[in-house]
Amino acid sequence: MAEKIFLNDHLEDIDSASVSVRDSGLLYGAGLFETMRSYEGKVFALDEHIDRLIDSGKKLAITIPEKDFLVEAVNKTLEANNLKDARIRLTVTNGQMSLDEEGPKPTVLVTATKVQNYPPQYYTDGVLVVLCPYRQNPSDPICGHKTLNYLPRMMGLKFAHERRAAEALWFSTEGKLAEGCISNIFLVKDKKLFTPKLDTPVLAGIIRKAVIALAKNNSIEIYQEDLTIDDVLGADEIFVTNSIMEIMPVSRIEKHIIGDGKAGNITRLLYDKLKELIESQCGKSK
Repeated sequence: MAEKIFLNDHLEDIDSASVSVRDSGLLYGAGLFETMRSYEGKVFALDEHIDRLIDSGKKLAITIPEKDFLVEAVNKTLEANNLKDARIRLTVTNGQMSLDEEGPKPTVLVTATKVQNYPPQYYTDGVLVVLCPYRQNPSDPICGHKTLNYLPRMMGLKFAHERRAAEALWFSTEGKLAEGCISNIFLVKDKKLFTPKLDTPVLAGIIRKAVIALAKNNSIEIYQEDLTIDDVLGADEIFVTNSIMEIMPVSRIEKHIIGDGKAGNITRLLYDKLKELIESQCGKSK
């Protein structure tokens, strides 16, 4: 069966789909996207993902359709591809460049494909992470938003992969720890959890938000504050998060070993609690 995508207002085969060469997302990167994951046919934290998209749209003057429409588009795409455990991407651009007084008509694209899981040993042994050579500028208006201007992130990830690493850590131009290329970061020190503040700036990750809530619910002290490379190298545990990897332990930063070089106790606890949360919302995988 041909892969189905949702484009603008209907489903169609991916091979026959097309967008205008005048689309502002193509020409100027004027668009936003969300990467989501479904379990047992239900998208985890779908409302939170779309709320974030809408919020970024308001701040960046990108026209976003109504929430109910986007929810339906995502669910239709998932169902049309007969997928239960899937990676879903929702993309919205400001549509075609036009002088129309009615304003831009957004382009909406939803795709859904089978999840390609990370190797199981990543979650027990942890992964290698390197330091990104690029810097995050707090004055950049798109920082903290998931825009289509994603090339720097892909360059950072390529830098990491060329060094056999899973991620690269970004720091701000002020030397503050920010995030990974495609993830948020958490440090554990003396059984306390630390993560950079949103106004560092960093993306308000959906799993980041879930982890903070889970930590509070399990009596783990959580601090959102300015962090430096010294905090990274002094951490007892480190993990990174996003919707596809969930919670991924970090065992090495460059040549520096974190803790005992394995997933730490708090990392494992939060990973288990996140799995329980996912099952409570989406059902248990068979």
